[in-house]
Amino acid sequence: MSVVSQVLERADEELRYPTIAELQSVQNFLATGAQRIRIATTLAESEDKIVKKATEDLFRIHPEYISPGGNAYGQKQRAQCVRDFTWYVRLTTYGVLAGDKDPIEKIGIIGVREMYNSLGVPLVGMADGIRCLKNAAIALLSKEDAATAEPYFDYIIQAMS
Repeated sequence: MSVVSQVLERADEELRYPTIAELQSVQNFLATGAQRIRIATTLAESEDKIVKKATEDLFRIHPEYISPGGNAYGQKQRAQCVRDFTWYVRLTTYGVLAGDKDPIEKIGIIGVREMYNSLGVPLVGMADGIRCLKNAAIALLSKEDAATAEPYFDYIIQAMS
């Protein structure tokens, strides 16, 4: 949920107008809109590049995943891994655009540990994979934009840890 939605929801629940402090938080949120859109655009347009780099890096860290018997051994399993990586890049853009981790929580993190555990996917590998995604994405962003995007990747990493 964006800052604007949070302010409106909270004020409505209390049957009041937004406070000056709440309006200031909305103003601050709106002032960063161009940056958040720039970051989301870069991530979306670079998704293939980010995922390719992250996948290479992950399999360098965990070559056992692509070895016979590994979770990403074979074309189908590897394609599923890459599909999940694209999903996490997209999920990160949702958080960046909203300026909040709530969309990540509601759309993508609830139940993810249980799902991966039930599928036999090592969570340490998923956390490492998200770290690789983060590193690949951050390399494409300015220092300021990277600092804005990093907490959203870190939130997903934390959920996998």
